[in-house]
Amino acid sequence: MTRIRRTAVAAALALVLPLPIGAAGTAFAAAPPAAPPAAPPTVATATSNAFAQAELPRPTGPHAVGRNTLQLVDEHRQDPWVPAAGPRRLMVSVYYPARPGTGGPAAYMSTEEARLLLQEKAPGSGIPPEALSTTRTWAHEDARPEHGRFPLVVLSPGLALPRALFTSIAEDLAGRGYVVALVDHTYESPGVTFPDGRTLTCTICDQPPAGGRQAVARSRAEDLSFVIDQLTGRHSAWRYAHMIDQARIGMAGHSVSGAATTLAMAADDRIRAGVNMDGTFPEADPATGLHGRPFLLFGAEHESPGTDESWTKAWANLDGWKRWLTIAGSDHGSFSDLNFLGAQAGRPVPSGAIPPLRALELTRSYLGAFFDQQLRGRPQALLDGPSAADPEVTFQHP
Repeated sequence: MTRIRRTAVAAALALVLPLPIGAAGTAFAAAPPAAPPAAPPTVATATSNAFAQAELPRPTGPHAVGRNTLQLVDEHRQDPWVPAAGPRRLMVSVYYPARPGTGGPAAYMSTEEARLLLQEKAPGSGIPPEALSTTRTWAHEDARPEHGRFPLVVLSPGLALPRALFTSIAEDLAGRGYVVALVDHTYESPGVTFPDGRTLTCTICDQPPAGGRQAVARSRAEDLSFVIDQLTGRHSAWRYAHMIDQARIGMAGHSVSGAATTLAMAADDRIRAGVNMDGTFPEADPATGLHGRPFLLFGAEHESPGTDESWTKAWANLDGWKRWLTIAGSDHGSFSDLNFLGAQAGRPVPSGAIPPLRALELTRSYLGAFFDQQLRGRPQALLDGPSAADPEVTFQHP
């Protein structure tokens, strides 16, 4: 469920690291051990050692994965949160099917992005930024592309979450044969690093803008349509734009970006299918349906019928193929790398919670199945109803 409050995000981000939460508002803070060893390692050393071995789950598809990083500038739109900054600027990671053995290792995030994320959520913890930024990915920067044309999926994170935390989903879709544009929304994340070396911080996280969540969702919808413009236009900003099948474009958003996905679809008929991952919808959205286009509601168990009225209203308004799925034992961070990285670092999984790797496996499987069916026309039995192999997934019928 979407929350434009840092407290909720901080609670989720606490799962990234193996250290217990010392007190509310100081997520990641280390609690002192009851009986420390004679010569304990420093927090920084212990955490660095744990994360030195951290790696994302391997993509499940048959393709190697390449990545290009783009800066996109909308000369026709002023930045909505910092007007003095001039045109709206976005950083986008484009993942794509690539030729094996080409390109170099793709970094998880910049060291400065990691530093700002830790500074915001773990002040005084002593955790080195490298502990997070060096997480192993499976993509290869600037790898040579495969031949062929592939569907495009635009992927957007929740508020105050950097795009890097959705890397495993992006890599998996690319490995299945999709081009994936993973978007960072400037001034809406702890830190976004640009090619000139600047890292811009969040200006709306502490105090939401006028219009609140609705304003953020509408701004993001504009961002996402602009990204499609830039990737598919006559003078594309991406050198491998020939790989994109412009008749097969989908979109998936987490939290407030799930709401932005429906707004973008309502205004942009190029988007053929959409997914809301655990995000509250704007009031009465989509009010008039999506002109028969398919949509997947995919959320934590707190998005079961009767718990979020906006999902019930949206479900009634959706006028095409639709599914409402929830994952038992999941939470808001289950649809990103948050919980998985925490488990990699040794943080215990709370009692009753779904194992983080399993949550990611389900997220990647059901998103992949949805886009395979809706963008490629390949029927997926996984979407027909409950599966004995996936007892955690409930098909809701409000």
